[in-house]
Amino acid sequence: MKVCFYPGCALHGTGREYGESIQEVSQILDIQLEDLDDWSCCGASSGHTTNEALAIGLPGRNLALAEKIGATEMVTPCPACFVRLKIAEKKLKGTGSQPDLGFTYSGGIKINYLLDYLCDPELLKKIRDKITKPLNGLRVACYYGCLSVRPPKMTDAKNPENPQNMDRLMEVLGAQSIPWSFKTDCCGGSLALTRIDIVRRLVNRLFLMAVEAGADCIVTACPLCQANLDTREAEAAQVFQQNYNLPVYYFTELLGLAMGLSGIDSWLGRHIVNPRGLLEEKGLLRL
Repeated sequence: MKVCFYPGCALHGTGREYGESIQEVSQILDIQLEDLDDWSCCGASSGHTTNEALAIGLPGRNLALAEKIGATEMVTPCPACFVRLKIAEKKLKGTGSQPDLGFTYSGGIKINYLLDYLCDPELLKKIRDKITKPLNGLRVACYYGCLSVRPPKMTDAKNPENPQNMDRLMEVLGAQSIPWSFKTDCCGGSLALTRIDIVRRLVNRLFLMAVEAGADCIVTACPLCQANLDTREAEAAQVFQQNYNLPVYYFTELLGLAMGLSGIDSWLGRHIVNPRGLLEEKGLLRL
């Protein structure tokens, strides 16, 4: 199965382990991710705050490139990329030429968020068949973040307050998805660069609620959420005098672990908060 893949910038930087785990998981599921040639940044959380042309032009250029090669759908693993591409697609659809933006896009490309894409019933069945190491006994707090579901009129999220796809996927892997009320709360996003105090406060709330709900760990599908939680956990614990001790995994890392993929040691080696201890304690990873 071939699919046009828009990787986004994070997979080449702070989200490298996310990118590598995506590639390995895709290979075992017979999904051929074909990177969009000459793709460029979507603008993420900063472009749309600058001006309308950037907000539409940056993601729109990538849609135009995909349309040019005949793609009818596109998959992206980053929620920031997903929402920017969705908004651009809806605003540009049917407008024809965009001379001021330097490209032409007629519309109609389906934008898929990787997490949702993998939760297609046929792919879920294939995932279930590939599991060699069920994640029995692992209690996970599925953290979607705020961008993959909001605004729902743009993302087309069916349940923006209580999304379920990651929960379903974790249950397929054998883990227990615990109910908690912060699954779509914000982690602070790019404020990590300018207002660390706000990010610490938000991160503290997320960890406290996950601990209160009985989670062993937090699982996410967002490179920025993972980076904020993983890099700020220790300092938030110090500032607010807490001891969360919760590793933060990408959902694709747990997919790879359950499938027995060889890259797991490399992926976990890039985490800040020790990700191995919990998995070893649960008997899911060799000592």
